[in-house]
Amino acid sequence: MKAIAFETPGGPDVLTVHELPAPTAGPGEVLIRVQAAAVSPTDTMRRAGARTSDQPGPFVPGMDAAGVIEAIDDNTETGLQVGDEVMAFLVPNGSHGAYVERVTVSADSVVPIPKGASLVEASTLPMNGLTARLALDTLNLPKGAVLAVTGAAGTLGGYVIQLAKAEGLTVVADAAEDDEALVKSAGADVVLPRGEEYAQQVRSKCPDGVDGIVDAAVQVDEIVPAAKDGASIITIRGDKGERERGVTLRSIWVTDYDGKQAKLDALRQQVEDGVLTLRVADVLPKENAPEAHRRMEAGGIRGRLVLEFGDLPES
Repeated sequence: MKAIAFETPGGPDVLTVHELPAPTAGPGEVLIRVQAAAVSPTDTMRRAGARTSDQPGPFVPGMDAAGVIEAIDDNTETGLQVGDEVMAFLVPNGSHGAYVERVTVSADSVVPIPKGASLVEASTLPMNGLTARLALDTLNLPKGAVLAVTGAAGTLGGYVIQLAKAEGLTVVADAAEDDEALVKSAGADVVLPRGEEYAQQVRSKCPDGVDGIVDAAVQVDEIVPAAKDGASIITIRGDKGERERGVTLRSIWVTDYDGKQAKLDALRQQVEDGVLTLRVADVLPKENAPEAHRRMEAGGIRGRLVLEFGDLPES
């Protein structure tokens, strides 16, 4: 089978088409014929060498896959069936990643795609949706609390806003001028200019500070002044520790929600209920993965770039 992979970390052009052995489902697993794989900043970081693997290469990126179940191991207990259109959350390791024509995944990391959504659209949900869910679960703010969100125009930030609003939180978000309408449409109650002055602007609206922060823009210490005394700030790149006034940086890793099928299925239901909006920025053939990575690293992508892996078999 064909996969998009790299042998040695580097720039986008290290991504090339590889021929890999087709996998077979083992106990507890399903085999998915992949139709769509979303491209995320985590993928570009892995390709550049920021995150290593304990398996030999070639290395296949990708944490989000959507496709059709092609086989289910006899020793797998699941309500899924062969032929189901599904989305899956993957933790890449060596040649195990989403940028492939076929992949085996634990059945606990697979759910049906939302009704009314395409496979391309569904591929944008698992990793970022679970990250947003984990961020809010970690903060555990009560209804009526005020949450600040940086990077609000991005995919993760948008999911955080929509989930937070569904839980009765007040959201103060950042946005560039061109993104204000997008962030407001996600449900943000207050939208302030993004950048170094965002924390001070938050304080002008919330003199005592906000109850919690999800720092999707990786502002880290720049955002600390916006937090209320003793509040927590969720970080996504490993930053942690206590800052002034008892404010604490709390790092989250989406891999903690690997196999949390109920969490992923709840996100599916929220898409069907209109709580979450799936955003596709563009769709590219798998061979154009280097272009997708270049565009992702250039910034400004609103929604997810998605790689397509061929036509689905006729039903």
